[in-house]
Amino acid sequence: MDELDARHRVAAARVAHLATTRADGRPHIVPVCFALDGDTLVSVVDGKPKRSANLLRLDNVRAHPAVTMLVDHYDDDWSQLWWVRLDGVAAVVVDGAEHAAAIALLEAKYSQYRTVRPSGAVMSITLTGWAAWEATAPGI
Repeated sequence: MDELDARHRVAAARVAHLATTRADGRPHIVPVCFALDGDTLVSVVDGKPKRSANLLRLDNVRAHPAVTMLVDHYDDDWSQLWWVRLDGVAAVVVDGAEHAAAIALLEAKYSQYRTVRPSGAVMSITLTGWAAWEATAPGI
């Protein structure tokens, strides 16, 4: 798939998997809701049940800002499989214009955020690289 197709698939996806690095060097991977705006991807600490609003992913980004996001599609028809991996540099944004703009993007994508507006920290990821794969032949 070309980059334009990859961008369309990422923008339409409802969930991605965020990989960050813990203080001890181990990977930490969690599913996240997100929105794509050009070469920036945003996610927010929302009201879904969590142990705390002080999430490990935020601590990880503050210590090691390099992150990876994976968006993928599985189907029992393996000719329909695809994935897009996005590498980037993340920052935690807690208020201000950048925070408000990220929330607006997320509200536009997810009706749940229009019902209950998230107010937690935003993770803003400046994308530095894309890689993509898709099945191209039936019966793989």
